[in-house]
Amino acid sequence: MPTAAQILAERLHQAGCRYAFGIPGGEVLAVMDALAGAGIAFHLTKHENPAGFMAEGSHHVTGAPGILVATVGPGVANAVNVIANAEQDRVPLIVLTGCVDPAEAVGYTHQVFDHTALLEPVTKASFTLPDGAVDGVIDKALAIATEGRPGPVHIDVPISLATKAQPAPRPFRPARRGAMRPDDGDLAAAAALLEAAERPILVAGLEVLAQGAEAAVADFARRFHVPVITTYKAKGVLPEDEPLALGGAGLSPLADKHLLPLVEMSDLILLAGYDPIEMRHGWCHPWDPAKAEIVEFTAAPHPHGVHETSVSFAGDIGAGLAALGAAVKPAVVKPDGAWSNGAPAAAKAALDQAFRAEEDWGPAAVVDQVRKALPAEGIATVDSGAHRILLSQIWRCPRPRSLLQSSGLCTMGCALPLAMGAKLAAPERPVVAFVGDAGLEMVLGELATLRDLRLPLVIVVFVDASLALIELKQRNSGLTNLGVDFGATDFVRVAEALGGGGVEVDNRADLERAVKRGLAAETFTVVAAVIGPKAYDGRL
Repeated sequence: MPTAAQILAERLHQAGCRYAFGIPGGEVLAVMDALAGAGIAFHLTKHENPAGFMAEGSHHVTGAPGILVATVGPGVANAVNVIANAEQDRVPLIVLTGCVDPAEAVGYTHQVFDHTALLEPVTKASFTLPDGAVDGVIDKALAIATEGRPGPVHIDVPISLATKAQPAPRPFRPARRGAMRPDDGDLAAAAALLEAAERPILVAGLEVLAQGAEAAVADFARRFHVPVITTYKAKGVLPEDEPLALGGAGLSPLADKHLLPLVEMSDLILLAGYDPIEMRHGWCHPWDPAKAEIVEFTAAPHPHGVHETSVSFAGDIGAGLAALGAAVKPAVVKPDGAWSNGAPAAAKAALDQAFRAEEDWGPAAVVDQVRKALPAEGIATVDSGAHRILLSQIWRCPRPRSLLQSSGLCTMGCALPLAMGAKLAAPERPVVAFVGDAGLEMVLGELATLRDLRLPLVIVVFVDASLALIELKQRNSGLTNLGVDFGATDFVRVAEALGGGGVEVDNRADLERAVKRGLAAETFTVVAAVIGPKAYDGRL
């Protein structure tokens, strides 16, 4: 008869999971052994937070839920940040933790606290694996993690239960959910709004990726000639070399200077999987419902109160857009598009000018040069900070999920493990991680993990010895420089000491050579791009 841990592992394998990440503890050894026996490779990391981001990186490539393994007590506490990130960024993440058996916990307190109570605010659900119903709980956890708005689900595995024999599990039959079509009456009303619109615009967000609605959004935009703004997470939903693609929005006041007037000028705003959790405060109530109609397609109703809508369709975003398109009378489709004043094209040109990359050297030059060196099928990841805001405006994505980042929680230290998880799941694709020097210092230990995994990827470090975004805000507020500057780290020597290669660059030619060599290398390469202080002034 199979053990509880074996049933758990086999169920996850049947759901498509092939990778697990974390740090062992005595309480999860049986779970780890069962995962390996089921064909799910366990990868040791140096901290649970990067382990969760590696799991997310693998998810973006495979589509299967990520798996994070943490031991009792401090292991769980270490993982809270990445679990909260998964909740905000719609990442289906199965969090497996060990726990002391209930009877023992009555008189034993070492490392013991209530895991469920800690994780309740940042998970979709939390379960303690029950004796005799392991298969049912795992099936429920997988369904909750992947349905509607995907997110993290926590499963506590009691130590003695993991190795205890269980009844034979029922056959694994994942639910197949049909696409929910919008109500005919509301759909007809939305179609009439689209037919009458002279200046429609579409804003696409992270839920488009979560529901696999990328093609539906692109097809709708092309058919009705609707310009598209994406959030940072949704970049590439419409390839950004297309005229209708206005690029990403999220954290840049400079970008908002050109995009928000366009939104305010629109008479119909279509929201596809858009959640303002990804946006800066400038996107709070960015449109006047008295001047424009707002039609929303979302995975589930939004309680946030950050913006208004005229009609909201909760359900399948792709099916909703397709139904709206089918409801529009063919005779009223404008073959040359709307926007007779040419405002979207003007805004696109103004954005290109505002975020010019044609500089001899600096952060924009770094982004531009690496974009030219990375093949179209490549994957880039980017850490939080000033460099991320600039990169998200300059970087052109040919497809969705080709630029990975933390957009809801905006947590530092994510780019390197995201890149590692993606590269592990897609070894044939070139991968580049963009990090700030402080961000890399947060996760330096994972370079050792990278060495052990023998993953050849390139890590581009923006070196300015400062928390540049915070220093800029501090300076603009007239405050004293405090707690934002730090000493220089020799990243080349650090990389070499941990088994990789390293090179320092301060010009485009050396950067190009370093990246191309790194992409062809057999180990990781750290490229320290020295940009100097105050390099982002006026750029964000």
